[in-house]
This record gives sequence, structure tokens and C-alpha cells, in this order.
Amino acid sequence: MLGALRKQGDASSSGAIDTLIGSGAEFKGNIAFSGGLRIDGKVKGNITARDTASGTLILGEHAEVCGKITAPYVIVNGTVNGDVHCTARIQLQSNARISGDVYYQLMGIAGGATVDGNLLHYGTETGQRDVVTRLKPVKGPSDTSS
Repeated sequence: MLGALRKQGDASSSGAIDTLIGSGAEFKGNIAFSGGLRIDGKVKGNITARDTASGTLILGEHAEVCGKITAPYVIVNGTVNGDVHCTARIQLQSNARISGDVYYQLMGIAGGATVDGNLLHYGTETGQRDVVTRLKPVKGPSDTSS
């Protein structure tokens, strides 16, 4: 799974998970991690990768995060209530549910994944962001009153 996120030949792509928050765990507070972090439980707080070049966060199918996420590599297959800042690549798998804005450099989205927020692309210059998509409700045929 980790190999799919990173380019081949990348020296930082060891694929190791250094920390695991299991499916029965509930954590309240901010998390700063190095290396790889996999969450299968519930976290209420912000999650930040200390290593801004190769930190990897994986959210399993039953993971629930309520807080801001900041990491270079992110795989989401659970639920996030908060903004996600991904400086390298984010992968949204089929069970991903994000309520918040997603800031990304590269993105992959599987069928079934949902984002209730904006998708914002990081530009090539530091701090520059381009709005790629603003999600808006679609009016149905019965909403055509003049």
C-alpha cells in the first residue's frame, strides 16, 4: 500500500509503520509522528508528521479522525472531520469520507470516496494554492422555478 504512494527509487519509501493506533483505541489530543503511522481507531485532535518529506499516515477502514491532518503522504479509507493538508500525495480509497477541505499536490480517488469540502491544489511556488474544485449542490428538475 505504501509503495503505491511513493515513486519508485525514492530513498524514503521503506514502507515501515512505526506507530499503530488499533481499532479498539480512542485517543484524545494532538499527535506528532515520525515515519509511518497507521490509525484504525478513533482520534480527536490534530495529526502532524514531523518529517515533512517522508511521513506517511494511513487511516484504515474503521478509523475516525476529528481534527486537522498535515502529512506529506496520506492514505484514507476511513472518516475525517477536518482539513487535510497533504504536501506530496493523497490517496482516497473507496471507504474514504472527508468533511473538510483537502489541500494536495497529487491525488488519487477511488470510486465510492467522498469529500464534503473543497479540493485545493498546492501550486509550484511556496504557499501558492490553486482552487481546483468547489463542490456545490446540484439543482434537480423540480428546482426550475422562474
